[in-house]
Amino acid sequence: MDNMEKQLSAERTHSQKSAETPTDCRQSDRPVERCHNRGGEELRTVGDGSWSLRVNNDLGIREPMRILLVEDDLDLAHFIRKGLKEERYAVDFAADGEEGLQLALTNPYDLLILDIMLPKLDGLTLCRRVRAKGNVTPVLLLTAQNTVEAKVSGFDTGADQFLPKPFAFAELLARIRALLRRGGPQPLAHLKAADLKLDQVSRRVWRAGREITLTNKEYALLEFLLRNKNRVLTRTAIIEHVWDISYDPMTNIVDAHIKALRAKIDRDFLPPLIATVRGAGYMLEEPEPVA
Repeated sequence: MDNMEKQLSAERTHSQKSAETPTDCRQSDRPVERCHNRGGEELRTVGDGSWSLRVNNDLGIREPMRILLVEDDLDLAHFIRKGLKEERYAVDFAADGEEGLQLALTNPYDLLILDIMLPKLDGLTLCRRVRAKGNVTPVLLLTAQNTVEAKVSGFDTGADQFLPKPFAFAELLARIRALLRRGGPQPLAHLKAADLKLDQVSRRVWRAGREITLTNKEYALLEFLLRNKNRVLTRTAIIEHVWDISYDPMTNIVDAHIKALRAKIDRDFLPPLIATVRGAGYMLEEPEPVA
């Protein structure tokens, strides 16, 4: 795992530096717009790679991208989950095919990453059963068998892409972006409310011209609030889309992070932007402009 951690750290550093370079070819990645219909709920995916959004047309809530990883190699799974979470994806995990199938059919995911050789239910069968239920979520198969026959079998089950093992984490991220690249309107690079500004490309935040340093989770929370400004967000909605399915909605993790975020973006500024809606949740409220 030491080598994996070093690889992840090096690739993440390279990715962050590349994101600041306008000439990097990854800056030309097109956003995506794809509609899914799951149980009468239409979900549209839009965005660019790790900044992809899912829009619930009934609620109008714009959500960070959510991935299901099904992998029985726990060291590899830890490596992938850690890297994806640091890229601000919400990641759910299953160690066998049966649990993975249950999660895939229960929750709305933007991407399924499936190992082929899984206990209880192999990845090909899992993919086939997901497709049989009418689920069109993109599927990326991880395989140690990089043969034409293996790829044909996978494509026949409804998979979208393969990634042979071993692989570089940068390639995994590139394939995720490729699966979500389908055209559509370019998302805004900046999110704003009053004098608060968030730059999605550089991941920097300013209030009244003063730069504010945030942790990864504080940034993800603020981004989610800004994308849904003037809309009440429940604690459960925040946990599901800023953390992942493993967090208990009864914990105070949301309240603790809201308190920390307020201390940074509201304490020394007026007006305060993050409002508590008693009995409901939180809202980032943009004040009406002064006439």
